[in-house]
Amino acid sequence: MLDIGLLVRVHVDALIVAQNHMGVCDAIRRITPVGKLAAMSAPHLPKVAGIDPEVPVSTHTPAPLREVPGPPGAFLQDRLAGWVSDLTTLHELTERLAGTSTLDEALNELLRAGAALVGARRGLLVLEPANGEGPSAILGLGLGLGLGRAEIGHIETVPRASTALGRVLDGLPDTADGVITPDLLDEPDLDPRHREVALRLGYAASYALPLSSDAAGRLGAAVWLYDEPAEPAQKQRHLAGLYARYAAEHLARLIELERARADVAAVAEELLPSRLPRIPGVRLAARHRTGPRGGGDWYDALPLPDRTLGLAVGSVGGSGPSAMAAMGRLRASLRAYAVMEGEDPVAVLSDLELLLRLTEPARTATALFAYCEPAARKVVLAGAGHTPPLVLGERRCEFVETTLSAPLGMLACWEAPSVELSPAPGETVLLYTDGLLRRTGDTMDRAFARLHSAAASVPKRDRHDPAAVADHILRTMLPGGLDRSDSAEDVVILAAHFD
Repeated sequence: MLDIGLLVRVHVDALIVAQNHMGVCDAIRRITPVGKLAAMSAPHLPKVAGIDPEVPVSTHTPAPLREVPGPPGAFLQDRLAGWVSDLTTLHELTERLAGTSTLDEALNELLRAGAALVGARRGLLVLEPANGEGPSAILGLGLGLGLGRAEIGHIETVPRASTALGRVLDGLPDTADGVITPDLLDEPDLDPRHREVALRLGYAASYALPLSSDAAGRLGAAVWLYDEPAEPAQKQRHLAGLYARYAAEHLARLIELERARADVAAVAEELLPSRLPRIPGVRLAARHRTGPRGGGDWYDALPLPDRTLGLAVGSVGGSGPSAMAAMGRLRASLRAYAVMEGEDPVAVLSDLELLLRLTEPARTATALFAYCEPAARKVVLAGAGHTPPLVLGERRCEFVETTLSAPLGMLACWEAPSVELSPAPGETVLLYTDGLLRRTGDTMDRAFARLHSAAASVPKRDRHDPAAVADHILRTMLPGGLDRSDSAEDVVILAAHFD
């Protein structure tokens, strides 16, 4: 058997290690072969008697490897694992923040996430947009994590310039990347009042960050408090800074959204009665909330001659500024028709139908108008595609049976018989729009059943107060409250209690 010796030995283990450390090409360049195969370099000798001549073995020995690359350091693996962990944490926190749809939810999430990133237990956030724009409800808003209202009040008594939060809010030059106070009580020029509050609340260090976006500028600042002298590490500050920049952009969008909603609500309130009339024999109460996009639900109560009263509720199809403008025109027109012929609700709605068909043929609306004589406890009403009123008293809780009718704008000529009812002393007539039913998320049949159940459950002590009746029904029908941002429906309730 032919035995061919090699002139070079390849250190396989060293090569594999070098490949892992530097890459295949670099490893091959570092480990240089010391010779060539003799079979490749020696001349071929003639064969003798069919036997190949013996190939001599080289006497050269391979030079030892003087530089064998060592294995990659464990610190590199740890660093890569740390980067992956940090990016995963930051991604999860920003995803949770992006899932918030209201300003309160976003602020609470920001405080919690920031505390987790910098290793603090308590925090305080103040919204104070530099441009002064935004709903008045959020300007100067202070929100605490692990701090009660009384504790926040104590912090607010500290002079603003002596706190890290105040310096960040004032936009001082040295606060762009945050303010670290590792040992608050050891500060030589610490304000005495600040020292007193820190000792009372039990915090000894703080880390404050500005909240600013490219579009809106400075929005506010957040500060996290430590129970003992401490400061966040460089990596913690870096992650907190990245998160704060993303959070500021999200907050800027939510503030703009809140401002738009506040403007819509203000316009809607201006289009509705500023106050309810006082007529002997009847007491009124109204509750109204406009959806985030602005809707067309409305109500009205106007005094008529001879101490009579006109009550109306209605809804214009669509949402947004156009629906709100149409609602204002419709309400103003109904007031004019009610003054002229309010004793006949059918005539009032017929005139309104004609006006809507001639001026806005693409618009539909529902309306209910009631002519009330409180002294005689007499109510005559007519509805155009509207939900029926509900009568609540000591001995009954029932819907008024009104005639079926299409909404305004859907017929060439609208006319339906009116309905007359006589409320007993102490009874309340409840007018409302279908937004109250739709906000429940149930089918209309189930929503009507819930409304009836809510009205029947009004405590007896509250049944003589129309405001208490309306509030109880709203609490029962909408446990989440009227200000839910995920519902586009307007809500209107108009309660008339007859003495």
